[in-house]
Amino acid sequence: MSGEATQQTPPGWAEPGGDWTPISIYTLVVVTIIYALSFLDRSILSIVLPLIKQELHISDTMLGLITGFAFVLLYSGLGVPIARLADRGNRRNILALGCAAWSLMTVLTGAVTNVAQLALTRFLMGAAEAAGIAPTTAMLSDRFGPRGRPLALSIMTSGSGLSALLMLPVAGYIAQHHGWRSAYFVAGSFGIVIAILLFLTVPEPQRLGKDGKADAPSFGTVWAWLRTRRSFGLMCASGACLAVTTYAMITWTPTFLMRVHGLTPGEAAAAFGPIRGLSSIVGVIGGGALAGWAARRNPRWLLLLPAIGAAISVPAELLFLLSDDLPIALTGLGLASLAGAMHFGPSYAAMVAIVPPSMRATTAAIFLFCVNMVGQIIGPLAIGWLNDRWAGLYGDEAVRYSMIVATICVVIASILMVLASGRLRDDLEAARIFTPAKGPTP
Repeated sequence: MSGEATQQTPPGWAEPGGDWTPISIYTLVVVTIIYALSFLDRSILSIVLPLIKQELHISDTMLGLITGFAFVLLYSGLGVPIARLADRGNRRNILALGCAAWSLMTVLTGAVTNVAQLALTRFLMGAAEAAGIAPTTAMLSDRFGPRGRPLALSIMTSGSGLSALLMLPVAGYIAQHHGWRSAYFVAGSFGIVIAILLFLTVPEPQRLGKDGKADAPSFGTVWAWLRTRRSFGLMCASGACLAVTTYAMITWTPTFLMRVHGLTPGEAAAAFGPIRGLSSIVGVIGGGALAGWAARRNPRWLLLLPAIGAAISVPAELLFLLSDDLPIALTGLGLASLAGAMHFGPSYAAMVAIVPPSMRATTAAIFLFCVNMVGQIIGPLAIGWLNDRWAGLYGDEAVRYSMIVATICVVIASILMVLASGRLRDDLEAARIFTPAKGPTP
């Protein structure tokens, strides 16, 4: 049996490690809460879109532009420079500063009085959130070894589900009963408190290198390495396709529930948040645990399992969008959220596994740049534009047909992940034997 495992799995992948120590678990809990807050701060807008539209007199196209483009421009553009700092400096401090900054922008969003101010706060929020994923991924990759990393990263990314399950309904309640501005004030203030907690109580993990110091290669070395890793390009393409649908659905689903099913903002948040949140948590953690177990026998499952989940989510999403019966529609939403969320942890685990430890933050930032520049810009904007174009033909139902178009991207993503899985083993082996003197291997 041991000989078979050695033959199928790159050396070190199936090795047990001391992953789940008290400090590792505590670090995971805190960064998961921060991940949840980052999603809350950017998702509140989806709940209060009709209220802002009415008060500031904004079209759906402009709302889609502000939601996606204004946020992602600096979010993606600053991701790589901040990741370079994270590969060399203190990742805990970078994450704490970023969390405090984007939480401050959340508070200021509650004070805007015109479209320009709303776009500016969204723009600066994206700049601050660039300090989120890459440092967090690198920190957890040093806290958890290959065996525990898929589950740990899945738990971290389940923060988006935690945000939808617990935080978004509270924000919706506050918005409906105390005004949309109050929702931003409360969310931002809570984020500042958590940023202080991170800075004071979470130590920076020890990393590889002399005396535990970072020995990060140049950006040119990282880029040259990634260009020769054929699975990485396919992962970026599949991630971008998934992001188009994901951000379109996150942004416009509450509006869909309000326009098509007649719910209030509070009711939409109470329906959308818990259903998507709980389903996402189960899908993310379950997918991470299952992929981590299966990857010890064959690492391809890190990408095959997400591909299967993405394929399953398509008919479930169509059930949600096409059914006029609200309970049936919400059942489809839950199934789609569960299956679609299975890719988060395994995909991140595959991504950091194909690079040496000193390249992890930069690799995560490059991946996120590709994914978000496509997904966050095209997804919300395309749906908003189609809503305006089709409003004369379908009225409030236009959002239903606009969102159906987005599901095509999930089918493409599933195919690309299967192709990437076929390249994964060679790239894992190349990362294992990499030395800075040798550089990238073709």
